[in-house]
Amino acid sequence: MLSVSNLSVQFGKRVLFDEVNTQFTQGNCYGIIGANGAGKSTFLKILAGLQDPTSGHVHLEAGKRMSVLTQDHYAYDEFPVLETVIMGNKELFAIKKEMDALYADYTDENAERIGELQVTFEEMGGWTAESDAASMLSNLGIKEEMHYTLMKDLDGKQKVRVLLSQCLFGNPDVLIMDEPTNDLDYETITWLENFLANFEQTVIVVSHDRHFLDSVCTHISDIDFAKITHFSGNYTFWYESSQLAARQRSQQNKKASEKAKELQDFIARFSANASKAKQTTSRKKMLEKLKVEDIKPSSRRYPAIIFERDREAGDQILQVEGLKSSNDEGLLFDKIDINLNKGDKVAIISKNSKATSAFYQIITGNTKAESGTYKWGITTTQSYLPSDNSAFFDNDLTLVDWLRQWAQTEVEKEDVNLRGFLGKMIFSGEEALKTCRVLSGGEKVRCMLSKMMMTRANVLLIDEPTNHLDLESITAFNNSLKKFPGTIIFTTHDHEFCQTVANRIIEITPNGVIDKYSTFDDYMNDPKIQEQRDKMYA
Repeated sequence: MLSVSNLSVQFGKRVLFDEVNTQFTQGNCYGIIGANGAGKSTFLKILAGLQDPTSGHVHLEAGKRMSVLTQDHYAYDEFPVLETVIMGNKELFAIKKEMDALYADYTDENAERIGELQVTFEEMGGWTAESDAASMLSNLGIKEEMHYTLMKDLDGKQKVRVLLSQCLFGNPDVLIMDEPTNDLDYETITWLENFLANFEQTVIVVSHDRHFLDSVCTHISDIDFAKITHFSGNYTFWYESSQLAARQRSQQNKKASEKAKELQDFIARFSANASKAKQTTSRKKMLEKLKVEDIKPSSRRYPAIIFERDREAGDQILQVEGLKSSNDEGLLFDKIDINLNKGDKVAIISKNSKATSAFYQIITGNTKAESGTYKWGITTTQSYLPSDNSAFFDNDLTLVDWLRQWAQTEVEKEDVNLRGFLGKMIFSGEEALKTCRVLSGGEKVRCMLSKMMMTRANVLLIDEPTNHLDLESITAFNNSLKKFPGTIIFTTHDHEFCQTVANRIIEITPNGVIDKYSTFDDYMNDPKIQEQRDKMYA
């Protein structure tokens, strides 16, 4: 349906793609992955016709329609919401506008043209376009009273939902989506996962949300060595198989027959656990056909994130009583009572992200609550990763000198040890001499993680840790938290983080807390809890 022939992309001496030949077929969902800078977004822009390659071309099968999730939140500011969605089908929208213009200036001369347009309009499902668009908007959380509002009157999160509706509208043959889950809540992401899992056309998506990739992808398309290689299965299958292949490559003395059996057993396990109902049969068949030699190690570099503690904390970790906080927009939370225990790994959630950030700022002593108290256990030490870390990098220090501030011993403060530490966090060679002001968002988060590791605290406080990180860093970070023996208090929109790290969910609301020892999935799927949530936010 969509193919790429001899595609090359080069910027100066830097080669992103070199003679890439591949195709994307109907009924499959391809998750595009690659290290930061590998060219994921560039590749999507080329597929969408928004950027020209250095050489080669993209071919879309005749008569097929492509839809692209736009990242420009201001492009439709002067259009009503419902009309913006229908504009996702450009041909249908053009016919509708021409018909409206002809009706507005009706004459016998244009009656024949109106008739022709009506036939085409009907064939394209035009008469139900508005109701279809309205239904899509409602499913994505845009209420009916907003459907005729101008786009410029919506906030950023609402615009994201409208533009997603526009992309999905009208059953396109090819969907191209760059980070579609950004700014979406749990319920909306779940709806999108189910929609795409049952979507019978072609989907090509870039996302840092591993749960989303696992839920919707039939293939992972890996950008590595300036090429694109398709692998059957979802992200977890790709990651674990590439790690297994890397381990096997290092085991020089292991017999080829033993390696083959290990890989075949691994493939069989994943075939049995294919998740989405519609995809289970086809994915299982694809994995069963996979040859051992098709599984290859990745060239990816994963940061070495290992959290250690100077000492073990006692039983009393944190006691919170009657906390209340507001901002200019109103009440954030009230009547917050929490008692944390040793070994708790707590996901702090709320429908208002400003509420969770305010909670962290209070319990770390950076701001004061309107009322209420908190008390840390005397054996606890805390290390905090805020959602906004910009204040830490408002200086001209090199990374070596920046990290030296958090070193605990004279040995740790030595340049050679600091550079070795930074090298493990993928700041190798001259990168360790970068100054703070030139760091990217992802580099700043990796620096903050380095700081946290050096402090060796027994309580970790983490507010939106996956912002700006690539999949490799997210995966390494996630694995490190699962292994950490201390207490963790964290907030994230990353489903996989919540599900695999948390053993307790605490939701803070304007009317108190909902507190349950549970996995994230069990919490969100419990009807009684959902009833309680509705009451607490009412």
